[in-house]
Amino acid sequence: MPSVLDTFRLDGRVAVVTGGAGNIGSSLCAGLAEAGATVVVAARSAEKAAAVVGSIEGNGGRALALPLDLAKEDSIVALRDEVQARLGRTDILVNNAISMLPGHVETYSTADWEASMRVDATGFFRVTQIFLNDMLAAGRGNIITVASILGMVAAEERLYPEKGLSGFRPHYFFVKAGVVGYSRFLATAYATRNIRVNCISPGGVETKPPRREPIPFVERVPMQRLASADDMKGAVVYLASDASAYVTGHNLVVDGGYTAW
Repeated sequence: MPSVLDTFRLDGRVAVVTGGAGNIGSSLCAGLAEAGATVVVAARSAEKAAAVVGSIEGNGGRALALPLDLAKEDSIVALRDEVQARLGRTDILVNNAISMLPGHVETYSTADWEASMRVDATGFFRVTQIFLNDMLAAGRGNIITVASILGMVAAEERLYPEKGLSGFRPHYFFVKAGVVGYSRFLATAYATRNIRVNCISPGGVETKPPRREPIPFVERVPMQRLASADDMKGAVVYLASDASAYVTGHNLVVDGGYTAW
């Protein structure tokens, strides 16, 4: 039997991370690589993806940068085909990418809503479906989606004085709650076929560069700080590894205690 620390290792496994060049995505890629996985950094920005790969390789890890635009069907298919051709399989899919169209619910246009859904709903569905089918053919797989505490609880306007609720993209709440429900459905539908499906729900995450002004949101967090993107590393490695072999359909909340009260 492996030791408990060995069960966290991902040696020999291939992990695809969508939105892998972003703030949280780059940390997830680094964490998976540190645990031994070969990581595919899938992102729209080739320059940013290459920088993440360079950092991983500089620390002795293995990584590959590939383009991905979730709004385009052919881009999703091309990603899967390239991963299959170059690495042979995908053991772990991390759904992290999200659209960034700003706006307020009172003025958000139908066109902006549909553009957001092309990435966050349809794109999420198709990339998950395509890689799920490969995992089913292989007889095993692991899907992890980055959700949010804002898929669980509403935003409290007084905690965001600099922007109020008008600063939140209205589709964000809709999508983040939806991916948790859909992940639970997949988890139960494919549990007997050796596929595990889970979510991570971060709380407030520090930006790059960090904010300098006091943030009222922090006062509401029991741990009295924002999360760093690196706080998500342990969560994704745990869910991706055999350390969580009996965990599926779970939403792992990483929020410093925000939703505990």
